[in-house]
Amino acid sequence: MCARKFTEEELARDIWPRFARVRARPGIYLANHSLGRPPDRMADDVAGAVDAWYRDMDAAWDHWLDARERFRALVARLVGVPDPSCIVPRASAGQGLRAVLNALPGRPRVLTSVGEFDSIAFILTSYRDQGRIELAMRPWLELPGAGADLLVLSSVMFESGEIVADLPRLIATAHAQGTRVLLDVYHHAGVLPLDLAALDADFAVGGCYKYLRGGPGAGWLYVRPEFAEALHTLDAGWFAKANLFDWDRRATPRRAPGGDGWLEATPAVLAWFQALAGLEFTLEAGVARLRAHNLAQKARLADLLAQKGVTAAGAGEEAGAFLTVSDPAAARLATEMRARGVVCDARGQHLRLGPDLLNTDAELIRAAAALGEIRAQAASGG
Repeated sequence: MCARKFTEEELARDIWPRFARVRARPGIYLANHSLGRPPDRMADDVAGAVDAWYRDMDAAWDHWLDARERFRALVARLVGVPDPSCIVPRASAGQGLRAVLNALPGRPRVLTSVGEFDSIAFILTSYRDQGRIELAMRPWLELPGAGADLLVLSSVMFESGEIVADLPRLIATAHAQGTRVLLDVYHHAGVLPLDLAALDADFAVGGCYKYLRGGPGAGWLYVRPEFAEALHTLDAGWFAKANLFDWDRRATPRRAPGGDGWLEATPAVLAWFQALAGLEFTLEAGVARLRAHNLAQKARLADLLAQKGVTAAGAGEEAGAFLTVSDPAAARLATEMRARGVVCDARGQHLRLGPDLLNTDAELIRAAAALGEIRAQAASGG
């Protein structure tokens, strides 16, 4: 049976009360594809982590590391990874990418798409300019292509929301050419069902900043089990030791098994607490049902915009969780929408509008009317 969207009665009864703090904020928020809105419980979880510090001092590490393992287990469930130790907490997707680059021998040949997010592209070009990697960039439709050691590719494009089609075939083709694959699933996890083990991905990076409602700092890296053991990244610290509090200073430290051997030095612990409530909510609601609701909202908003003379792309299953309106003045449109109390954003020539289940139908109606008025005024020279 196909998943069904939530009714507003269900939302008002079961879900909106869990987001009372952020729903009290004035205005219409349609940047859910950028910074996600947190559950009320998030603040309590973070406060509990801080309270443990005041109360227990160094013994608070037991509470903090328990949260780390809960974080890893929840992410593993979400992305289809049987072994949570293969989920390595990182502050950002970029940190995860650097960890992989710093685990590959020699001067690896890296292939990527021209549509990757700025931080990923920035890191790759920086490594290229320092002579650390060879880099080739192509439209994703022309990937994978032979002659690369690592393919870095988003499964959903951040600028347009376009879903990379036939991802299993693309990964299989890359593997047949001897290329390992790193997926950026930031606009995928929590939006579309995801099974990294079934996809046979070698690495993946993502985080809780957007759809998982966990805020900044709660990123992660997935390393497939055999690579977690066989490769050793330079981006590891004392938390990667086999015995964390063993102060034996041997010439070569003994690493922990699996993904634990990819952990860094003393971590920023509060990010895990930020992320727990959002991850649990996403798994409880179910990604399939969240997707069904988002598809209905996108179609509704696209229809409302069309009634105002505005064409939006991405309403169907070919795209992720947001609509785009193509306009050379997209950044100005986002600014004018914000002035009217509607928060959205722009990437390049794409105005991005990302509804989620905290948005009412009345908000979608008002947002479409605001954008229609702005575009009409621009067309008339007003």
